[in-house]
Amino acid sequence: MQTLAEGLRLPTNGLDYAILAIYFVVVLGIGFMARASVRTSLDFFLSGRSLPAWVTGLAFVAANLGATEILGMAATGAQYGVAVVHWYWIGAIPAMVFLGLVMMPFYYRSKVRSVPEFLLQRFDRSAHLLSSVLFAFAAILIAGVNLYALSIVVEALLGWPQWVAIVVAGLFVLVYITIGGLSSAIYNEVLQFFVILAALIPITVLGLKRVGGWDAMSESLTKQHGGDFMTAWGGTGIGDANPLGANWLTIILGLGFVLSFGYWTTNFAEVQRALSAKNLSAAKRTPLIAAFPKIFIVFAVMIPGLVAAVIVPQIGTPDSDLTYNDAIPLLMQELLPNGVLGIAVTGLLAAFMAGMAANVSSFNTVFTTDIWQRYVVKDKPDTYYLKFGRLITAIGVLASIGTAFIAASFSNIMSYLQTLFSFFNVPMFVVFILGMFWKRASVKSGVWGLVAGTAAAMVNYFWIYKGGVIDIPSDQGANFVSAIVGFVAGAVVMVVVTLFTAPKPEAELAGLVYGTESPSPDEALEEADRAWYRKPALLGWGAIVLAALCYVPYSF
Repeated sequence: MQTLAEGLRLPTNGLDYAILAIYFVVVLGIGFMARASVRTSLDFFLSGRSLPAWVTGLAFVAANLGATEILGMAATGAQYGVAVVHWYWIGAIPAMVFLGLVMMPFYYRSKVRSVPEFLLQRFDRSAHLLSSVLFAFAAILIAGVNLYALSIVVEALLGWPQWVAIVVAGLFVLVYITIGGLSSAIYNEVLQFFVILAALIPITVLGLKRVGGWDAMSESLTKQHGGDFMTAWGGTGIGDANPLGANWLTIILGLGFVLSFGYWTTNFAEVQRALSAKNLSAAKRTPLIAAFPKIFIVFAVMIPGLVAAVIVPQIGTPDSDLTYNDAIPLLMQELLPNGVLGIAVTGLLAAFMAGMAANVSSFNTVFTTDIWQRYVVKDKPDTYYLKFGRLITAIGVLASIGTAFIAASFSNIMSYLQTLFSFFNVPMFVVFILGMFWKRASVKSGVWGLVAGTAAAMVNYFWIYKGGVIDIPSDQGANFVSAIVGFVAGAVVMVVVTLFTAPKPEAELAGLVYGTESPSPDEALEEADRAWYRKPALLGWGAIVLAALCYVPYSF
């Protein structure tokens, strides 16, 4: 991600800083209030499995709505046009519905404290340890992305040095997670969700007004970039050239299936929010509730990018000192009065902190319960692991500050994130999906599927793509291909290993493989007694139908 243009320094005043200060005070206040509910390690890592579905649902979507997404997707809109909807309506909604309807019953009934712990029950210790290490490493890298992105934005907009922005934000996240655990992170994410919307909605509305409305904007961008710029699928035929560097097949398979399902169904930073729900019904509804705002959030990040492309037609080209990443800051400077400007800055900071907090809180859980407690220091009192969880949170934040500078070496943060997902999430997804739906998948196939999938994705990216063995037009296109290659390699190796190794005894698969366990009487009664608007299936299919209807205007 390139440094934001120096000319984007915002005319902030005392009112804006007062709004920012109030927000930080409220964030810390939530952390201190949540402290009273933290008595055990389960309280610290999973909120005691006590939270209602609406809270976990909003936290679920806020945990993903980091500023890297806000800045990155607005930049994608400015660069690629309406094609950005693919990351939401193909790359998120179907996987979120699948998680709620199909995978959450396995996670929640098994009483696991983390996603890697499920692999311990389904496969063996080697698959569990490898997945735990890979996830912990990826969580710290992704948290560092959020910190780095925050630092360059704050430096450009407010004039703070990068290291000051990194340290201040890191310390605030450290304090409220260390004090209040996951409950503090989740309740702050609910607050941050509304603060982020309060920042994005004025930018979107005033931006459209500035360029004369949607029709005028569409006409202008069509003249500049051609007719495909304002359609979702234009130019994506196999063999056709397009800026995205991907055709419809790689979009559907690479983004819509492998990357999307790999992220939303196995990324513990998201699943942890659902696992903290008070019962199975609430856990299943968590990603489904989150799917509804996710459908419409795309407009709040895409439209500012399109507006910026109208206001500065040369944005992102050598003829302009503005990069695509400058779209949101440009509109903040151009459109927002003081006061509203303070809310927008606060919204950006909230988004960064939400993304970082989600990864730090999932990291401390996995490292403490899946690595430290399981393999290093066993059989200690619960209070020991509660204290260690707070300690490793501090270490995780410090490590994130270090990895923030790794992110600085990449020219595009969204490409960097998609690369990490193809390396770490996709192999884990193939192991989960085969393990959950194929009883014959052997104990040893899990770890070898992880190794093969990760290695294949890395080989495709660093040797085949970066080495120029095959000409792939863009980083995003290469990420889609890496995801497909990693998935196929992991699946093939799991099948081959399964043919030569022993399966897990069927008696040990109850509740871990689809079709091996029916709901308990209490769960069946809960399902039958639920009002129509609380049924996961109706919520899920409703989200899919809404997403499909949203696609209609952009499909022709």
